[in-house]
Amino acid sequence: MAETLFAPGAAVPAAAVAPAIQTRELAKSYGRITALAGLTMSVPRGEIFGFLGPNGAGKTTAVKLLVGLTRPTSGEASILGAPVGDRLTRRRVGYLPELFRYQDWLSAREVLTLHCELAGIPRSRRSEEIDHALTTVGLAARADDRVGTFSKGMQQRLGLGVAMLGQPDLIFLDEPTSALDPVGRHDVREIIRTLKARGVTVFLNSHLLSEVELVCDRVAVVDHGRVIALGTIPEILGETNLVRMRITDLSPSAEIVFHRFGTVEIQNDWYAVRGMDAERIPDLVAEIVRLGGRVHAVEPRQQTLEDRFLQLLGGTS
Repeated sequence: MAETLFAPGAAVPAAAVAPAIQTRELAKSYGRITALAGLTMSVPRGEIFGFLGPNGAGKTTAVKLLVGLTRPTSGEASILGAPVGDRLTRRRVGYLPELFRYQDWLSAREVLTLHCELAGIPRSRRSEEIDHALTTVGLAARADDRVGTFSKGMQQRLGLGVAMLGQPDLIFLDEPTSALDPVGRHDVREIIRTLKARGVTVFLNSHLLSEVELVCDRVAVVDHGRVIALGTIPEILGETNLVRMRITDLSPSAEIVFHRFGTVEIQNDWYAVRGMDAERIPDLVAEIVRLGGRVHAVEPRQQTLEDRFLQLLGGTS
């Protein structure tokens, strides 16, 4: 798909079918410090998109640029077919920052009312919007309770409710499951899936790889402000499977047998073979036994997103 970016003030043709997010060489520097270096990517509408990277990779900087909280040093970006910062388009974007805190003395309903006013939502729609948000995030029964009585998970739900006000087409979630327990993370995943079912594009910035693997349609891995891998989870993982085997009494000269089955890494008595079809495991075991080795354990498993993430950051592919 050809890239189409829009300069400020230019006409926006076919905005309805434009990607939810599109960037080209988007960069941000603070003096001599480069926070984001040449980010180029495209996010189609209606998908849950994971944005992954180590601390300092530029993830939060990218989100701030895309929602218009800071200006880029160079490069271009469009949101829902319009230039970043376009006021009308910003009304169609929701945002949950990583670090947020609402006033303890306000109730959940009062927090949502305040944000309806800040978002310019007409008074005639506010009650409906607030009730819809509270129901979706599971806080309808606590709508009039003070925020100061809420658990971390409930506050995170309230933050999601704020991001949903105005029924946005695109929502940015910056570490939405950070510091939550397993139940809280599950609840947030279900809310994200509900948003997708309504056609909302969700941009999920997270370092919790297991969460991303469970919920995202596609992911981008960024390092030093650049995308180093982008695709669906299967595309990122590739076809590589991993088999771990504990073997004794195998002579070093016989270890060459592994190279017929995949790439091997050896640590003490454990042999990790990557890229081997699981159906060939019996053949490998038979060869090891024939060569005098003793097989104590066989642990086949698919490569995880965490495995692949570490490989990518280590410069391997």
